[in-house]
Parts: sequence; C-alpha cells; structure tokens
Amino acid sequence: MKSITTVALLVFAPLLTVAWAQDAEMERPSMSTSRSVTVSAVVEAIDHETRVVTVRKDDGDELTFMAGDEVRNLDQVAVGDIVHAEYVETLSIEVIANPGVAPETASATAVARTEEGQMPGLAAMEQAVMTAVVEEINLENNTFKLREPDGLVRMYVARVPENLQRTEVGDLVVMSVTNTVAIVVEEQPAP
Repeated sequence: MKSITTVALLVFAPLLTVAWAQDAEMERPSMSTSRSVTVSAVVEAIDHETRVVTVRKDDGDELTFMAGDEVRNLDQVAVGDIVHAEYVETLSIEVIANPGVAPETASATAVARTEEGQMPGLAAMEQAVMTAVVEEINLENNTFKLREPDGLVRMYVARVPENLQRTEVGDLVVMSVTNTVAIVVEEQPAP
C-alpha cells in the first residue's frame, strides 16, 4: 500500500510545479477548515470473553460497544482505566491553473496500533483527494460548473462570489478530506 505522501507526490507534484509558475499572474481561491473532538471516558464494565465494553464519558453518558478483533491487548484493560480519543477532520479546497490534467480521485489509509502486551492504542489516518475541472463560470448567477472524475458536469453556487472572479474556465479544483483518530487507554490512576 502506498503512503499518502507517495500518492500526493506522484499525483500532484507535476501539477503544482506548473501551477505555481502560472499562478504568479493571478491568486486563485483556496480555503482550509478543520474540526476536532476530544473525549475521555472511564471503563465502567468489560467482559473480556465477549469483548463488550461499557465506558462513562465526562458528561455522565454511558456507551456500550463490542471491541472488534482488531483491538489488540484488550486483556490489559480493567474497570477504572481511562480511554482518551481524539478525532480531527480537515477539509481543504484549492484552485490551481490546470496544465491539462483530467479529473481524478485518490485515497490512502494508514493505521498504527500498540505492540503486543501494551495498553491498547490506535492512530489512524484516511485521506481522500478529488480533482475537478472548471467547465463554466456564471458571474451573474453566482454559479460554476465542475467536470468531476465520474465524467458528469455538476453546477454549484459559490459561497464567496469574489472567488469566481479569481478562477478561470479550465482551472483544476483540488479537494482534500483528511480524517485522523487517535485512541489510547491509560491504567486507572493509583488511589
């Protein structure tokens, strides 16, 4: 499996080199946003044979779930241990001059787990990248059309109308969504 860095370099490095040279005359639109959620919970009950775990979050809500076989080292977990989880989602959209590239999609996933005998832990990242070509810009109606990887041309309304003036028909729109999650389990604090 190729790493996301390898995929990104293979797919986008030639595009970006040409686009940066062409972008000197016009600053094209781009944006990035992210959100994150962090949760801690205390293990209230655990059945190691059925792998059913109940945790209580900081707000008092309880959650019961079955830990799948991919959860390594579940036998290390005991009532009172603390589970920390963080989820981050990032979206970025960038318009670049298109050197003649067709719309494409690419995705990559990476997962790492703690070693045997350690407390359970996981870090995972998934990224999806899609490119689309600007087919039409209508300044009067504040709309634009994109030719997407499936070959269909779809119309959208611009949230920021000024961005349409900084974009040209034929430009490449690069959209990237990255989701990361990290989960660690700590032994209950000593009394």
